[in-house]
Amino acid sequence: MSWQDYVDNQLIASQCVSKACIAGHDGGVWAKSEGFDVTKEELAKLVQGFDKTEILTAGGVTLAGQRHIYLSGTDRVVRAKLGKTGVHCMKTQQAVIVAIYEEPVQPQQAASVVEKLGDYLITCGY
Repeated sequence: MSWQDYVDNQLIASQCVSKACIAGHDGGVWAKSEGFDVTKEELAKLVQGFDKTEILTAGGVTLAGQRHIYLSGTDRVVRAKLGKTGVHCMKTQQAVIVAIYEEPVQPQQAASVVEKLGDYLITCGY
């Protein structure tokens, strides 16, 4: 399965995620949904924020030019929100999965979809 297939068939097709991308820890985009113009710099900053949460608490989570308010996170998961949209991100050994969801989708629904894929990628060595 290609990286684009994971974005299209696992994340977007779930109808719990409206925009998504999978990128390397350097911020390089491996695959993304149509119209999700996230930059390498935004993704690299996000990846840094998994280990240094003060980066995200001070500056928020910026994706495709939209600054989301950092809500919480661990060394594997980051959560953020902007109005009626939320962000759920998961870091694997080599990648980061970034997903945007919109009301009426609940945060737990998006989290389940993202983390299921993330756990699978980890078992595959990614």
